Amino acid sequence: MKMSLVVDGLRADVAAVGELGDDVVADVAERIAGVLTRSVPGWVLDLLSEATAELSSELPGGRVEIRVTGDDVDLTYVADEPAPAGEDDGDLSARITLRLAEGLKTRVEQGAGEEGVSVNTYILRTLERGTAQRARNSGGSRGGTRLRGYGVT
Repeated sequence: MKMSLVVDGLRADVAAVGELGDDVVADVAERIAGVLTRSVPGWVLDLLSEATAELSSELPGGRVEIRVTGDDVDLTYVADEPAPAGEDDGDLSARITLRLAEGLKTRVEQGAGEEGVSVNTYILRTLERGTAQRARNSGGSRGGTRLRGYGVT
């Protein structure tokens, strides 16, 4: 689905309403269309997020994911992957909304593609590795491996 089709359709509808009045009404309609053009994509993604969460809760053995690439928004079914031996991911019921810079999002998508997993799985694995490493580094000492103070040569 192209997000621009939704936005362009809404903009055209508002412009058509503006044509029913004088120049002031047309100007106001154009301003309203500008505001909607910026906010509607977020609303649509929020609505799709709610819909995919509802659908996913009803699906045994998988979930529906929203995948956004540029102007394209796709809903994709992803089968659950068995957890690697020794890992306990809990119930995976917590959800967060994450906003990323476009460059970071691209790197995450590339990393997921290279590993042959979904973006969600890739992010979960990366977070798990990072938090496990941090826990190992903090061990029993308060300072971890951080050096403090100034050296003198």
